[in-house]
Amino acid sequence: MNLDIQKKEVDNNFHLYLSGEIDAYTAPTLREALVPLTEEEGKTVTVDLSGIDYIDSTGLGIFVGALKSSHANDSSLKLVGLNERVYRIFSITGLDEVMDIDEEKREEAKK
Repeated sequence: MNLDIQKKEVDNNFHLYLSGEIDAYTAPTLREALVPLTEEEGKTVTVDLSGIDYIDSTGLGIFVGALKSSHANDSSLKLVGLNERVYRIFSITGLDEVMDIDEEKREEAKK
């Protein structure tokens, strides 16, 4: 399956809307879209994962890299809309403890 990425700039911050699967095949495309946004100082990058059905370790690595980039560039990374399956992967790996995951939006994604 492919990964669809829609980017919008809202209030001088970035929103990425993802749908499909994040795996070894699609991760490079995600990296190209996400990491440069986190390199812009003072920006907030919000990634909506409500359209993501599957993520593997390669995809998680992209988010870890984006988080490191955001810290290095004084920007912030926020994940929203994770369904229970995707959130569980972040939880099992402990990434839910270090990443900003919007619980309210996660709850909405469960409905």
